[in-house]
Amino acid sequence: MKIGITELAARAGVSEATVSRVINRRSGVAAKTREAVERAMNELGYERSTRGQIVAVITPWLSNPFFSEASELIEAALAPHGLKGVLCPALPGGIQEREFVTSLADHGVAAVVFLSASNTVEGADPETFNVLAARRIPFVGVNGGFEGHDAPVYSTDDFRSAELAVDHLWALGHRAIGIASGPVGNQPADRRVEGFRAAMARRGASETGSRIVRQHYTIEGGQSAALSLLKQGVTAIVAASDYMALGVIRGARREGLSVPADLSVVGHDGSMIMEFADPPLTTVRQPVDRLAKEVARGVVALVSGREVPTGELLFNPELVVRGSTAAPRA
Repeated sequence: MKIGITELAARAGVSEATVSRVINRRSGVAAKTREAVERAMNELGYERSTRGQIVAVITPWLSNPFFSEASELIEAALAPHGLKGVLCPALPGGIQEREFVTSLADHGVAAVVFLSASNTVEGADPETFNVLAARRIPFVGVNGGFEGHDAPVYSTDDFRSAELAVDHLWALGHRAIGIASGPVGNQPADRRVEGFRAAMARRGASETGSRIVRQHYTIEGGQSAALSLLKQGVTAIVAASDYMALGVIRGARREGLSVPADLSVVGHDGSMIMEFADPPLTTVRQPVDRLAKEVARGVVALVSGREVPTGELLFNPELVVRGSTAAPRA
């Protein structure tokens, strides 16, 4: 027998209008009433239709090709299931992000994807996530989790990323290696720094503290970090993003140095456009296609009312060797 709103309303002891509001995840329903309807849906095996529903993809870094590509791939993977991705650019943890989420929740958004947004910021305002949890609106994270909420998270293995970069540079003969990473409190940046320390320590170079510089994920941030690291005599720099790597190269050139003859540079993200940089950038590529597909798979299941494994799913990155790295000068 096909289960409809009438059967759900009878089982939960509420009106059909209330059931409709719960199914469409709209506000104006008491928590206990919402729980009764959700329980009835589980008991009767009712699955929400995904047709025409909206999934918000929140990301602050659309100027970065990696996040533009990731957003596009997530939206494309959702489309065959009747879900429409809507891109919401907002700074992580800010008022704009919270207003986006609150407004979308009021209009019955089906799910939210935090694409390196406030989910990556340590100590971010939990109100954004609490609004979704209170409305029973599923949400997932990319490259960062949610303190206090057991939601699915899909991340590139940042420890492995650092290992790949250091291993490549070490094999070329570099020993004075530095890292230009993102701000303190940014989960991916913190993990890459920890991975860098561990990778260097495994090779007997444990005194790396002064060769770790934290800056913004921008070209300017990379340039500033490069100037600090070059004063310490590094011959190679691992950058926490491709954009930072471009800034490192610019900083080196302003000091009269050549890449890779005087300084080797490794980026992170793997944007295709970096193949056309000067020199073409050696980088650690995030598996954006596999990440996007798994994110979409999880969202579709959650919106349909099916269970999805919680915790963090890690994806292996890949080193792409191009022209920005070489052996150090003799």
